[in-house]
Amino acid sequence: MDKVFKALADQTRRYLLDRLHEHNGQTLGELCRRLEMTRQSATQHLAVLEAANLVSTVRRGREKLHYLNPVPLNEIQERWIDKFERPRLRALSLVKRQAEEAMADKPAFVYVIYIESTPEKVWHALTDADVTAEYWGHRNVSDWRVGSPWEHRRTDGSGTADVVGTVVESSPPTRLVTTWAAPDADATAEPSRVTFDIQPHGDIVRLTVTHENLADEAERTAAAGGWAAVLSNLKSLIETGSPLPQQPWSIPQ
Repeated sequence: MDKVFKALADQTRRYLLDRLHEHNGQTLGELCRRLEMTRQSATQHLAVLEAANLVSTVRRGREKLHYLNPVPLNEIQERWIDKFERPRLRALSLVKRQAEEAMADKPAFVYVIYIESTPEKVWHALTDADVTAEYWGHRNVSDWRVGSPWEHRRTDGSGTADVVGTVVESSPPTRLVTTWAAPDADATAEPSRVTFDIQPHGDIVRLTVTHENLADEAERTAAAGGWAAVLSNLKSLIETGSPLPQQPWSIPQ
């Protein structure tokens, strides 16, 4: 939390967060055009924001896109605001929703989690059907080759798939991209798309999940709660050998 307050104490860094709030998913060049400073100075400020987990990045080809990560703001909300002033709590909740609004060609929701593990173990946990059944309540079934189908099958023995899609990119153990759709979805409709970026940092891994092309606010809200629950369960399984004692997605929102 000290890193968060340090990052927010600087006017320029607050300005950068404001710009990302207005237009999420900007390159360094786009951000610099709004600031009277060199790219080197802007990069240093963005590094402080990344270290505080207020900004996350996703690479798209040669571009590096910057996204506002509202999770630390939510922690400040719970720690310092909720017990003092509820109107401000509602305001921060609104900021969070607006920060996650979908852009035409930008991710609608980005979630970052840190796991004490290796990229290989995290990749295995995301792609092995038996392991996904332990923490997700579904088996993710595919050969995970580019162009192959994949299914999110129930573990009740019915074989029913609640989500289906195609493997768009598969670069073990660092990057996996898949499309997501309901089995009965309109074939002409564009499916949503999920990207898993796995980055090692010493003895930990930063897992960034990017879920884009979500249909509406209700779907964005469901994605936000769903990914937080699933990835918390994944982290617990990898670090302790067991998922959380209760299914986190069953907790009332």
